[in-house]
Amino acid sequence: MLGYPLFGDAKLPFPLINLLMPQLNFATITYLLLATALWAGNAIAGRVLVGSISPITLSAVRWGLAALLLLPLGWRVFMPGSALWQNKKRFLLLGLFGVGSYNVLLYLALQTSTAINVTLIGASMPIWMLFVGAVFYQVKPSILQMIGAVVSLLGVGIVLTRGDLATLLSMEMVIGDLLIMLATILWAFYSWMLSRPGSSSERQWPWAEFLMAQVTVGLLWTGFFDGFEIAAGHAFIDLNWWTASLILFVAIGPSLIAYRCWGLGVNGAGPTVAAFFANFIPLFTALLSAAMLGEPPQLFHGLAFALIVAGIAISSKTGK
Repeated sequence: MLGYPLFGDAKLPFPLINLLMPQLNFATITYLLLATALWAGNAIAGRVLVGSISPITLSAVRWGLAALLLLPLGWRVFMPGSALWQNKKRFLLLGLFGVGSYNVLLYLALQTSTAINVTLIGASMPIWMLFVGAVFYQVKPSILQMIGAVVSLLGVGIVLTRGDLATLLSMEMVIGDLLIMLATILWAFYSWMLSRPGSSSERQWPWAEFLMAQVTVGLLWTGFFDGFEIAAGHAFIDLNWWTASLILFVAIGPSLIAYRCWGLGVNGAGPTVAAFFANFIPLFTALLSAAMLGEPPQLFHGLAFALIVAGIAISSKTGK
């Protein structure tokens, strides 16, 4: 595990969930659910901030603030004798896939694509996780994992179409859809890399130092990308109390807390099973949006939740 677990190996106190997912303990499920809930908040914040700050600049400011907040806890990773320098090529890729390019592509996608398209395409992550594992890590997906992926994606489709799956037939592809597809593929590589550290001793590092290394390298990549946005004259920010609050939120919740929880969850569940939890993001997004708009949850939300959990339960029976 990265650092010290918050919940140890406590078992789930809910008999039904224990029955469905006996291989996953309370800590692992809590980590993954908290990460996905925070990322749902990130999607909402990103949509709200459209027009107030340019997408790549938003990513750069987000990770710059995250790095500053994390620095008092993780600064030792930059010392000359740190294991970071022995694994710099690995962290260049981790920072690129998980922090730099993913978030830039996400915010760019939100500029041109609809929320339903972005969320649905992002929910294809379990499929890409199975593909990356099979092709690059020689981990052959099982029949149950493939069935679980289909069941879970069906639940996502119900959320996004508000129970009317015929809506999917009217969807149109735009450049933002392609960007979020690329982002999702890169995240699959990132999650597999987390679960396969190789000769790196990063699992023995203090959690803040491991996250600090990723955030810093990701910030360098984001700054590189932001240079192009600035050079093109497309960078802008309209700073006020509301936008500042949203930026601070994405710097703390979806960045520091969510990435820490995702790393712990991937170590506990494995990258393939963890990927199925990402399908909770559309559900959490729908519920958060409903709460902000004063709309109560609908029956289809419950059906979607059941299908997503069923997909996770089916896939988790095959282990990591």
